[in-house]
Amino acid sequence: MARPSNRRPGYSRRAQYGLFFGYVTAVSGAVVALLLLILSTVDPEGFGAFKGAITDATLPISSAGSAVVDTVSDAGSGIGSYIDAAAKARRLEREAAATRTRLIEAKALAFENARLKRLLGIAEQVPRPVTAGRLVGSTGSSIRRYAILNAGYLSGVRGGMPVRGPGGLIGRVANAGAASARVSLITDGGTVVPVRRVPDGFPAIATGTGDGFIDIRALGAENTSFKRGDVFVTSGIGGVYPPNIPVAVITRVTREGFLALPVADPAKADFALVLPVYQPQVEAQRRALPPQPAQ
Repeated sequence: MARPSNRRPGYSRRAQYGLFFGYVTAVSGAVVALLLLILSTVDPEGFGAFKGAITDATLPISSAGSAVVDTVSDAGSGIGSYIDAAAKARRLEREAAATRTRLIEAKALAFENARLKRLLGIAEQVPRPVTAGRLVGSTGSSIRRYAILNAGYLSGVRGGMPVRGPGGLIGRVANAGAASARVSLITDGGTVVPVRRVPDGFPAIATGTGDGFIDIRALGAENTSFKRGDVFVTSGIGGVYPPNIPVAVITRVTREGFLALPVADPAKADFALVLPVYQPQVEAQRRALPPQPAQ
């Protein structure tokens, strides 16, 4: 008589081993998760250092994966660019001809602004970048949005430093390991950036929604209405983020508020600059005060 095919796991030693190792894995995972939760509650700084060490350990894998994705993407882009080369060349020629006059006007305005600043004795303080790094990965799920930067505290990176790309603001360093750092993106649910509208300078607050968008709220004026296409840059209020870095453009108007997309897309930015934490020029303001009379 043939044995039934639907035997219970108890009749198979291999199935018993599989169940046993499955239980061990589940229990071990629960214990590790509990220990990490306790560590994050008792010693947040130690937990941050632990996360930095994990990021450093996985940095080669992330870098290799990013390199493979970039290679495949560049190959596809190269084929498409070769096919559309003639059309793109004609379009670029038209755009160059249309913007040549505007470029001359912009240069004239820049020259005039520089001349007026020299007359007024105004000097702009442009922060020097701490370091430059490559974004090797970013989160694509959950409300916490992070990117991995292949530069850490050995390069001068510290927690809280702002990070920007070629297009605009990317986020802020959450924690730094020895050779890598986690960057909290501006679309992260816990990121808040003081901004102002261009060109009138109306103040607002930009808050990440966790789903790729940024919520824009007017600051101190409930009846102020924004519209699609409004551009916002950092205001520098409160420090941390230097002023005049592009942040977002409003793309959707809802009953609850105004949703914007970031100007700088971390998924398309290969490199980023880490800037020092911006501090208002208190010393410059002190110099502007009249000297005290000698006693």
